[in-house]
Amino acid sequence: MANFLIVEARFYDHLNTLLVAGARAALEEAGHSVDVLTVPGALEIPSAIALASESGRYDGYVGIGVVIRGETYHFEIVAGESARGIMALTMDGLAIGNGILTVENEAQALVRADPAQKDKGGEAAKAALALLAIREKFT
Repeated sequence: MANFLIVEARFYDHLNTLLVAGARAALEEAGHSVDVLTVPGALEIPSAIALASESGRYDGYVGIGVVIRGETYHFEIVAGESARGIMALTMDGLAIGNGILTVENEAQALVRADPAQKDKGGEAAKAALALLAIREKFT
């Protein structure tokens, strides 16, 4: 059994609830324990994962959040930099599934977040599980 941390940017409560439910279900179904940590926004997810990794308590991580395009360039910064931060951590050997949705509108987010539809939270958890298995194969 491995220990996983879901780090969620709870900006859209109803969407995050769905994403976390999908991620939690996938991890628990695989027999792993799950903790959830809430951060202010998607940009804080990589930092929180990096800080949590220093504790040695977790074997893998899932980043959860929703970034919806607005009228300003802020969307591109948040979407790109949160993904870049997660990618940098995975290159350092952390098993992280990226479940940060970057969408045009709330309707797109709802379809992707819902475990009964696209289940992107569950997919992110499965990606973290796959990366953990790969890491264990080589260590």
